[in-house]
Amino acid sequence: MLVSTGRDLTAQVRPPRSLFVNFPMGNHFGGAGDAEQQRGILHRALELTYEITEAGTMVDHDEVWPESFADRVEKSLLAG
Repeated sequence: MLVSTGRDLTAQVRPPRSLFVNFPMGNHFGGAGDAEQQRGILHRALELTYEITEAGTMVDHDEVWPESFADRVEKSLLAG
């Protein structure tokens, strides 16, 4: 089971099972110190190990990051 924040890369690699979490990179399981959110994502990933029966399946996590991280991405691209 892969918990991913990189949808395009995960789609290319096609791991046997994956949960795509649309959070900033490095925050696969949620925000720092948010144990409830982290447990919830971990729990969902573990559930999917039994629910996904077709290899290469990626499921989107429905939780939304609480603030826009587009600015972070843009700054990162400009700095690189």
